[in-house]
Amino acid sequence: MSASTLHDLIGVGFGPSNLALAIALQELSQSRGKAIDALFMDKQEHYRWHGDTLSSQSELQISFLKDLVSLRNPTSPYSFVNYLKHQGRLVDFINLGTFYPCRVEYNDYLGWVAEQFADQALYGEEVLRIEPELDNGVIHHLKLISRNAQGMERARRTRSVVISTGGSPKIPTIFAPFKDDSRVFHHSRYLTGMKNLGCGQGKPMRIAIIGSGQSAAEAFIDLNDSFPSVRAEMILRSSALKPADDSPFVNEIFAPAYTDLVFQQQPEDREKLIREYHNTNYSVVDLNLIERIYAVLYRQKITQRTRHAVRCRQQVDAAIATEQGIELTLRDLATQQRHTQRYDAVILATGYERQSHQALLAPLEGYLHGLEVDRNYRALASPALQAPVFLQGFCEATHGLSDTLLSVLPMRSEDIGRALYQALDTAIAHSETKVCALASA
Repeated sequence: MSASTLHDLIGVGFGPSNLALAIALQELSQSRGKAIDALFMDKQEHYRWHGDTLSSQSELQISFLKDLVSLRNPTSPYSFVNYLKHQGRLVDFINLGTFYPCRVEYNDYLGWVAEQFADQALYGEEVLRIEPELDNGVIHHLKLISRNAQGMERARRTRSVVISTGGSPKIPTIFAPFKDDSRVFHHSRYLTGMKNLGCGQGKPMRIAIIGSGQSAAEAFIDLNDSFPSVRAEMILRSSALKPADDSPFVNEIFAPAYTDLVFQQQPEDREKLIREYHNTNYSVVDLNLIERIYAVLYRQKITQRTRHAVRCRQQVDAAIATEQGIELTLRDLATQQRHTQRYDAVILATGYERQSHQALLAPLEGYLHGLEVDRNYRALASPALQAPVFLQGFCEATHGLSDTLLSVLPMRSEDIGRALYQALDTAIAHSETKVCALASA
């Protein structure tokens, strides 16, 4: 591939969002009679979706019908149902009687789809920044600077960009100094982190899980089921584990039509809508998992052998590393009393933040309107920036809670695909007009 190659589109990240976009672009190419030259770059060496969190107890929290394409095109060959048929498991899945596949299987489904777009994917390169190519003060093309595993940098040119890099682990300030301590790790590195601990060989360990959401609950159950020598303690600020509200009427906020409703509101009204339904996605746990955890603790009362604990209303005020373990100073939020407890390891199930697009777009900051987007997820820009930049998964404030979830992928990818075709048609027409004018001169 020549450094002078000009792509129509480069997608940064090849997770579910850009994978859904690849499908939508393929469909649109059939109706429009021309294909977009798209390249999708991902820093991982091979396709993997949350691969380091795929414990045996990890299950998808939305229906399999909300896959990459079915809400837009149920007859697509890239549907989850067609994946099951190809794997010879369709009847078996039906017999399960569930709408919710495990994450291991869903990861395999995504990989199966990704293999069919292998000619458009480039793995093992991390995009560092996106730079403008100025032409008489106007930016028609962008330059992406990436780095491979060997540390070599490479520049690639494109007419447009879609950024879909997902969330980055949120590390509480107290635990920032433990970046290089293998005894403290974010849940995003759960499987790797557990391999580095002695409990895999049966060594007795006391492990703290910081957090009150689905990830924390899944870690708790996996430690109970997979590591008999571990004493697991969930530490959470709230007064109880709270169930996610996935009742039918509430679930309508994840329907495509609701995105229009949210976007049409004034900023303060959008914020109210997001706050109102915060308990559908943040710091909540599936009810069946809560019931499993409660049952584990109840059986301990029967046997009078305390192995695990869920410690509510606890604030971590300090953390100190010693040779013997990680000492946490916990404050009871009800009584304000403090006590120190030593753990052999700490798992941070503290969520994710979505800011990676900011660093990527820093060279374009002077041309963008504070990373605001229009209805079709295109970043608002000054007239000088003609090359379109689209954002996936960074638009919750304008498009609603579904923006970071799988539910919206089929419709969002079509919105972006149509807007992208329109923008590229305009750009190519402008380029052809410019060439004709030069030829006439």
